Amino acid sequence: MSTEEETPKETPAAEEPAKVEEPVKAEEPAKEEEESTATFEPVVKLEEVEVKSGEEDEEVLLSVRSKLFVFGETLLDVGTGKKTWRERGIGEARILRHREHQRLRFLMRQEKTMKVIANHAVDPRIKLDANAGSDRSWVWSAFDFAGGELVETVFALRFADSDIANDFKTKFTECQKEMEALLAGEDKEDEDGGAAVDEAAEALGSLKTKEEDEEKEKDSES
Repeated sequence: MSTEEETPKETPAAEEPAKVEEPVKAEEPAKEEEESTATFEPVVKLEEVEVKSGEEDEEVLLSVRSKLFVFGETLLDVGTGKKTWRERGIGEARILRHREHQRLRFLMRQEKTMKVIANHAVDPRIKLDANAGSDRSWVWSAFDFAGGELVETVFALRFADSDIANDFKTKFTECQKEMEALLAGEDKEDEDGGAAVDEAAEALGSLKTKEEDEEKEKDSES
């Protein structure tokens, strides 16, 4: 045996497999979206219903955006006598005149929901008082019909600035005078109407009297 150490033979490194390049796919043209032409008939057909607001026979004399407050008990304080100011809503404060009987009312709806938040006659006895510490709001008391029944309510109406507030008071006062004259005229007509009814009753009574006299005369002749 040879005493020389055998040198290890170098083994050739394993060859890495060649990478296979994937063929580049050509970009497909974008497909145009097809519009659907299908039509669907409603299962139930709803007829259009005309919704009346109750203001069709009225003309707007004044309309101004404002915020309305009421003074009274909250739901949690009912019966306790504790009253506070609370906001009722924001919307157009309007004065309306009926085209037929010419009466005026103050109406305000909450914007977006259109819920009635104030509805009362422009009573000549209403007095607009300045709200303490503010020159752009008025306070008054009236019999409100917003909830469907007459309720004595204390209102406070706040405007964007004092000029708008003063314009509102001026117009409201003018409408109060118009309403006062209208009511006075109605009272006068009622008085005249009553007199006319009395005259008609007297005339009818005298007619019956004459008929009775004629019957008495016939009886006496027979």
